[in-house]
Amino acid sequence: MQDGTFSGDRAHPAQRFETDPHEPELGSMPDGKRDEAAVKETGTTTIGISTEDAVVVATDMRASLGGRFVSNKNVQKVEQIHPTAALTLVGSVGGAQSFIRTLRAEVNLYQSRRDKQMSMTALSTLAGNFARGGPFLAINPVLGGIDDEGTHVYSIDPAGGVMEDKYTVTGSGLTVAYGTLEDRYEEDMSVEAAQQAAVASVEAAAERDTGSGNGVYLATVTEEGVDIQDYDLDEFDT
Repeated sequence: MQDGTFSGDRAHPAQRFETDPHEPELGSMPDGKRDEAAVKETGTTTIGISTEDAVVVATDMRASLGGRFVSNKNVQKVEQIHPTAALTLVGSVGGAQSFIRTLRAEVNLYQSRRDKQMSMTALSTLAGNFARGGPFLAINPVLGGIDDEGTHVYSIDPAGGVMEDKYTVTGSGLTVAYGTLEDRYEEDMSVEAAQQAAVASVEAAAERDTGSGNGVYLATVTEEGVDIQDYDLDEFDT
């Protein structure tokens, strides 16, 4: 690249999102071989709930090796990737962290080139494309965000599938968490009720899933931004 242009048949960077804002640029994902020996596999429970005014995303704090050994008790598994969106980290630690960094960089690049924020439809499609084609190992994150069309929650599967729903759960504790969440979920629930349901669901998973536990990170996404707080499970009123 010289003087802001690409050589050969590749388009100028500014044209990249003009035809399809959902498709990542070829070669924009990290290269290199996977160092699988250095990867920590994680069990986890991550939850996303959409309400009328906000999105709530909750995760536990435990990182484990094969679900048998706790390698870290204070892992932040949800991060802001967009001014009004948060994404959970699920799967290998290295893969999830690389996925977060890459997606955040693309969001910033989109905003700087088009002078507007990426929609949640574009962001979720981009995440699915990266999950399918990138060297991130097995990841299954939850994406929650707000745009001009309202609140959104998506689950992103390792094959690149993107599914939007009112609420979703991923991770090794999902079977237990789903039971608690579906018992508490209501169509018109308040943000506070959604927070309580999300934390209660993580707590239930932590009782039975060896890969989940040690507390909860709770992200609340509103039109004003993303607020992430950490709690001990026994200090949050559910």
